[in-house]
Amino acid sequence: MAQHNQTGMKGELLAVAYLTEKGYGILHQNWRHAHWEVDIIAEKDSILHFFEIKTRLTKKFGHPEDAVDNRKIQNLINAAEEYLYQQPQWNRIQFNILAITMLKDQHTEFFLIEDVYL
Repeated sequence: MAQHNQTGMKGELLAVAYLTEKGYGILHQNWRHAHWEVDIIAEKDSILHFFEIKTRLTKKFGHPEDAVDNRKIQNLINAAEEYLYQQPQWNRIQFNILAITMLKDQHTEFFLIEDVYL
């Protein structure tokens, strides 16, 4: 498995623990439909949250959240539309980015950006 895939998997495991600690109920990890994927779908306070998780081991190429571009957000929106078609009971939704930075010999940093939109 490629290093970036291993980093992503580790980041998603850390994200689940972090979000659970913050009171989110994890509904799905790596939910897929067609060619769209949502890293984490969770519930908190009767709001359905769609999370894009970005993890980096270095800041050499910028912060992890910098890698979430308009195309990625649009893919998240498209996946959410399909999810809501399948699960229409949700009245409120929110798109979020959780950036995780794991620098060598430092504490892991979590940066949650809530209510993202284009």
